[in-house]
Amino acid sequence: MASSLTISNVVKRYGSQTTLKGVSLDVRPGEFMTLVGPSGCGKSTLLRIIAGLLAQDAGQISVDGQPIDALSPAARDMAMVFQSYALYPHMSVGENIALPLQTRHLPLPARLLGRAWPFHGAEKRAIREEVARVADQVELGHLLNRRPAALSGGQRQRVALARAIIRKPRIFLMDEPLSNLDARLRVQMRAEISALHQRLGATFIYVTHDQTEAMTMSSRVALMMEGEIVQCDTPARLYADPQDLRVAQFIGSPGMNVIGADDLALWGEAGALLAADYHNPVQFALRPEHIHAGLPDRPGALVTRLRIERLEDLGHSGLVFSADVQSGAKVTLRLAPGAAQALDLSSGLLPVHADPADALVFDAMGKRLSSRAPAHKAQSGAMLHV
Repeated sequence: MASSLTISNVVKRYGSQTTLKGVSLDVRPGEFMTLVGPSGCGKSTLLRIIAGLLAQDAGQISVDGQPIDALSPAARDMAMVFQSYALYPHMSVGENIALPLQTRHLPLPARLLGRAWPFHGAEKRAIREEVARVADQVELGHLLNRRPAALSGGQRQRVALARAIIRKPRIFLMDEPLSNLDARLRVQMRAEISALHQRLGATFIYVTHDQTEAMTMSSRVALMMEGEIVQCDTPARLYADPQDLRVAQFIGSPGMNVIGADDLALWGEAGALLAADYHNPVQFALRPEHIHAGLPDRPGALVTRLRIERLEDLGHSGLVFSADVQSGAKVTLRLAPGAAQALDLSSGLLPVHADPADALVFDAMGKRLSSRAPAHKAQSGAMLHV
């Protein structure tokens, strides 16, 4: 049965530096929870505290409602998969996978002498059968006699996963397990880990700096910044409904365009009216795909001209990196496949428009504000002519 995990006000300090600043998080049974964030945000430190490899300075970790802070890593009944795989190079694949069961069920002489030890035959047979079963789950059954040096990166990661699975832990912990793989293997292993989670129904806590991994694999994502969880939500809500400007800028590739109120006021009459709605300093954010090339076909749109600085053709889409002609603000928009070729870019200028309803509003501290009443509809004659 899958377990829940509760993190309550966990603090970790190194001298005068506070790495974790009162982190709290509830992980539901069977959930795939990903901790994502830039380097140095504290995500790996938090995972190691959960595993018992580090001790927190304050706060509590509980599994199924029971505190585990006083338990050793082995007693916490968690399995950890590391970025470096942590395989024993002198052991075969089968021996690496079997190690957790051998440690748990066989005495030290039996582990040291192997086949030469005449006792515990039934336990050894049971371990071999379990190794074969788990190896087949991760498509390693034909490689049990190979050494890690003879395996590809993806195969080594499967060995590390199999070694975790065979323990049947309460919770799986994964610390950037795909970061050493090339792009093709990362895509493949993302699918395999997701399928494994569905098959086992276990609780997974996964650490990565790669937002693609976080968004494609997770039940929920906890975005960490500077030792705090800024927002924990489903991938879809994290993308479409960020509650903090840092979330808006981190999630998405590229992140949201951030436009100051004074700059947005130059985006036609609709921009001036929208900016005037807020008396305190605010910032507006627009996704690159919500800024459209060309003039709008109806009144009420945000409109401006951009000076093109760089085009990137990604095949499935195109990115235009530019600066607003009037304010100089940096703006990125995403184009549909082939759209860049259809544009007249000879002047280096590009008219664009956006729906005011797509503009998210944040206060001066970067906290999300509720949107105002329906977007203003400017008169057609008041549009910015480009």
